[in-house]
Amino acid sequence: MPELLFELPPIKGASLQTRIREMLVTTILDGHIPLGTPLPSGRRLAEQLHVARNTVVLAYQHLVDEGFLVARERSGYYVNEDILRDRVQVAAPTATTSRIKWSHYLRFRPTVQRNLSKPANWQQYPYPFVYGQIDPNLFPTVEWRECCRDAASIAAIHAWSSDRIDQDDPELVEQIHTRVLPRRGVWAQPDEILVTLGAQQALYLIADLLLTARHTVAMEDPGYPDARNIFTARTAQVQPLTVDGQGLVPGPGLSGCQYVYVTPSHQFPTTVTLSRERRELLLAQAIKDGFLVIEDDYESEFNFRGEPTPALKSLDREGVVIYVGSLSKTLAPGLRMGFMVAPAEFIREARALRRLMTRHPPANNQLIVAQFLRRGYHDALVRRLSHVLKDRWQAMHTALTQHLPGWPVNPSFGGSSFWLQGPAKLDARRLQEQAAAEGIFFEAGDVFFLSEPAPTNYLRLGFSSIAVDRIEPGIVRLAQLVNNSLADPAP
Repeated sequence: MPELLFELPPIKGASLQTRIREMLVTTILDGHIPLGTPLPSGRRLAEQLHVARNTVVLAYQHLVDEGFLVARERSGYYVNEDILRDRVQVAAPTATTSRIKWSHYLRFRPTVQRNLSKPANWQQYPYPFVYGQIDPNLFPTVEWRECCRDAASIAAIHAWSSDRIDQDDPELVEQIHTRVLPRRGVWAQPDEILVTLGAQQALYLIADLLLTARHTVAMEDPGYPDARNIFTARTAQVQPLTVDGQGLVPGPGLSGCQYVYVTPSHQFPTTVTLSRERRELLLAQAIKDGFLVIEDDYESEFNFRGEPTPALKSLDREGVVIYVGSLSKTLAPGLRMGFMVAPAEFIREARALRRLMTRHPPANNQLIVAQFLRRGYHDALVRRLSHVLKDRWQAMHTALTQHLPGWPVNPSFGGSSFWLQGPAKLDARRLQEQAAAEGIFFEAGDVFFLSEPAPTNYLRLGFSSIAVDRIEPGIVRLAQLVNNSLADPAP
């Protein structure tokens, strides 16, 4: 048997026995070991891999227990023929050519929409002013692993491994009901809460249930590109709404709309907070003109001056606000854990629609998050993040004021990013390419605007993933690039 077959895979953090087991399983399932051929003896394989013989023997025995190998007395270990018996033996084609003209079938093409994007290797940038990502150093690894271990107990596995059809973990719903929502001044009954795969799925469910081509939905401009793309997939009538230093500007433009999407806590992407007066005006107009309000309450936890502003939903006495929340901004974006709050009748329909899409978010993840919330780890994490992000917010504000003087800085007192308006002739896309070559990443602002052609002199700088001591050096380099770009216009 070729010795090249046996090389330990580089699995970070895995034990030697686990790596040996995975190496052998891969070799078996890929068909590289002919049936009837004995595997190397434990001593021989141990010598080849430079490990202890007992480590190899234990890995072999584990694979016998799992049915991958059979042990024959005084002969050795062999591949269990039953493992490969149900595999279809068909040679892989050399090439395939599709004759389908997909343009005749596709209802629309999401790939041509203007979307947010970031390089996959953003963590390797010395100055990652990236938005929406966590700092791994701040993640509560010990507490999270504790909750994961408890969710892996035999009793817990029996509880979450069955198909719940369309139901959520009752403990998670209870924690959202009693701990998460009251922080925002929102009170809801359990049948008014639905767990979702992040806020994104909540917006998709809302749009699928409510929007048709004849409806008009209004949203802030600039605004959240993914919400815009979800809405425009269903209706061409998306109405831009003006945003100023107090957030969304209510007015006559709302009268012809059936739905209004708003980010009142920290407007996306300008981060300004919708004033109390305008919140009341918006709700009064919603009742008067008969439209519904979709509130996306992202990053509501992070306020660095004064008391946090209650959610718009907290002022809703007529049930006209559908509230969308997320735990991804505090825990981790990869967790994909969000929720929505609305009258029970709407939640029933959203639950039924979610069942058709995904049935329910993974029950094991729901249990882990429920335990994380119940034990107070989430509250402690929010407090810790608030202190760290406040330091970074202050460092960013100081650096921008000093090194990019004259650039308007929004009256932002929370969130995890800054929205900047550069000189009129600035090309943020070109600047983004130049900055990437210098190890700096930021988002060009044109993608956030509903209208086209969009202004090219806006940019967003996130600070959730960059260490505080990297902020000013990064801004200094960015300011140098800005000055060079303005002095040497593109050909």
